Amino acid sequence: MLRLLVLVLLLANVGYYAWTQGQLTGIVSAPPHQREPERLLQQVRPEAIQLGPPSASQRVQRPTGTTTTPP
Repeated sequence: MLRLLVLVLLLANVGYYAWTQGQLTGIVSAPPHQREPERLLQQVRPEAIQLGPPSASQRVQRPTGTTTTPP
C-alpha cells in the first residue's frame, strides 16, 4: 500500500514538473505565465540595496532583568 502511494506521488510530481515546463501543451492547457518583467522596469534605484549584517541600531536588544536561572 505504501509503495503504491509513493508511486502515485512520484508520478504526480513528474506530471506537475512536465506541465510547468510546458511539455504537456498539446495534451492539457498551458500553465499560467509566471514571469513579470515589468516589475524589473519599475524598480527604483536597485543599485542602492546593500546586503550585510544589521547595524547596531537595528539589532534586537534583550530587556534587562528577564534572565531565567535553572532550578
